[in-house]
Amino acid sequence: MDWAALRKCVPVASGGIHCGQMHQLLFYLGDDVVQQFGGGTIGHPDGIQSGATANRVALESMVLARNEGRDYVGEGPEILRNAAATCGPLKAALDLWKDITFDYTSTDTPDFVELPTESK
Repeated sequence: MDWAALRKCVPVASGGIHCGQMHQLLFYLGDDVVQQFGGGTIGHPDGIQSGATANRVALESMVLARNEGRDYVGEGPEILRNAAATCGPLKAALDLWKDITFDYTSTDTPDFVELPTESK
């Protein structure tokens, strides 16, 4: 997006995110992003270090799949399951948060009135 004279900004993903949503986070926010996995790290059943490992492995597997030209958004859950086959912390995290999704409808609807304009 062309931001003209505005300085760059960095999107931040925070609040209710976990490694099982990594394909969606990467798709919607890109690489230049701050991902704050608070509860998604601290809430890991095997502790904080395992939570951090799960997040890192999930991100690395998505970036690798994307760079290989795969449909990482469509194949996201499968890519994560395959990565979890060799990463116990990721498997435990995916098992814990498997039912938490990113699928909800916005309640922010545009309310506006079109006004006539004049050309000069």
